Amino acid sequence: MSLFRTKDIDAMLAQRHVAALKKVLGPVDLVLMGIGAIIGTGIFVLTGTGALTAGPALTVSFVIAALACGFAALCYAEFASAIPVSGSIYTYSYATLGEIVAWMIGWDLLLEYGLATSAVSVGWSGYFQSLMAGFGMKLPAALTAAPGSVPGVHTVLNLPACLIMLAITWVVSYGVRESARVNNLMVAVKIGVVLLFIAVGVWHVQPANWQPFAPFGFTGIFNAAALVFFAFIGFDAVTSAAEEVRNPRRDLPIGIIGSLAVCTVLYVVVAAIMTGIVPFAKFAGVDHPVSLALQFAGQNWVAGFVDLGAILGMTTVILVMTYGQTRVIFAMSRDGLLPERLSSVHPVHATPYFATWTVGLVFAAIAAFVPLNVLAELINIGTLAAFTLISVAVLVLRKTRPDLPRAFRCPGVPVVPLLSIGFCLFLMAHLQALTWAAFLVWLALGLVIYFAYARRNAVLHGGA
Repeated sequence: MSLFRTKDIDAMLAQRHVAALKKVLGPVDLVLMGIGAIIGTGIFVLTGTGALTAGPALTVSFVIAALACGFAALCYAEFASAIPVSGSIYTYSYATLGEIVAWMIGWDLLLEYGLATSAVSVGWSGYFQSLMAGFGMKLPAALTAAPGSVPGVHTVLNLPACLIMLAITWVVSYGVRESARVNNLMVAVKIGVVLLFIAVGVWHVQPANWQPFAPFGFTGIFNAAALVFFAFIGFDAVTSAAEEVRNPRRDLPIGIIGSLAVCTVLYVVVAAIMTGIVPFAKFAGVDHPVSLALQFAGQNWVAGFVDLGAILGMTTVILVMTYGQTRVIFAMSRDGLLPERLSSVHPVHATPYFATWTVGLVFAAIAAFVPLNVLAELINIGTLAAFTLISVAVLVLRKTRPDLPRAFRCPGVPVVPLLSIGFCLFLMAHLQALTWAAFLVWLALGLVIYFAYARRNAVLHGGA
């Protein structure tokens, strides 16, 4: 039964107060952190791919994906208000479902956050190269993309994707207050750009482009929902900041639910306007669909702003996801499941410096050498698995610790957590068989590492 040993929640809360991390974040920081993590590749890149899959009914696909995330977000909010400790779902699972479940979901989060930063870096590279081309500057073809990602073109590595990963790693390693300031500024700019697209694009919508509304039926809508689910990934990274928030019981639920609500509205409106301007079939092979819609409408001057907004938007996603992953690694290392060096805190910057640079270097290499389409679905299945577990954990915590103080309570228990589980499993069923195979291989590797290293080095094992 040592596989399912759990951490004492009161001890975890006490651990928060002795952590060397600075407690400097407030509710506005957390909402902007969530928006910074969510609005990026999903709205600026995947909207085109989603339109090809669902047609104008992409708006419905976004609503379905948002529902799956919304139910999970309510579960996250309850945990964040009750156990405001670094580690997100890894920490919550350790307190409720047991060590091996916590390890596996932590291992899963390493895949989710890490590949998300790499995937968004690749999307960032596409928009950056598009912007530079507007000024007559081009990189050698060999340095523009991962090997084999451009048919008929010899490519060696995606240099811009690698460099932006390294730059963000430096910012995150420097300090959480500085990272939040950079994120807040860029989020303000990219929201302004999205609102500019809406204000200009709405006047160029041709309702005839919305017919037929669902050319591929419910199958297309559900398949697109499973794909654009990637667009909502990131709000859970807010919970990773728990030990650096001044008033986490109040502010974490605000950050989680507030950021998801804002982004859902923006996604649905942008998808409706975009497919109303451009017939959905014309998005084939396009990696900058939002700026294409403006070019199609003859608003090239706005398209340039959209390219800039996309670059800033994806930069904040990389920043928040990198931040989230380092805090999960910090928590796992502090519990003895990963090497102790990964939870060491820099004496000046008060950040897990070694863990941050380890993550940055590894996933900068992945961004340089792995194509975007390979990364996106792997991220989705990892996130859906995490959302399923957080919903199960809420039900368990209500039974095992009904007395635990909760500043926010998930409404409609057990219906809302069960709906979250159902939506997530439904979307997972619409992912490709190859994605499932790769995910199971990753989990199998995690089991090997758990039994070879993590189980016997766990702090709980030493305590026993």
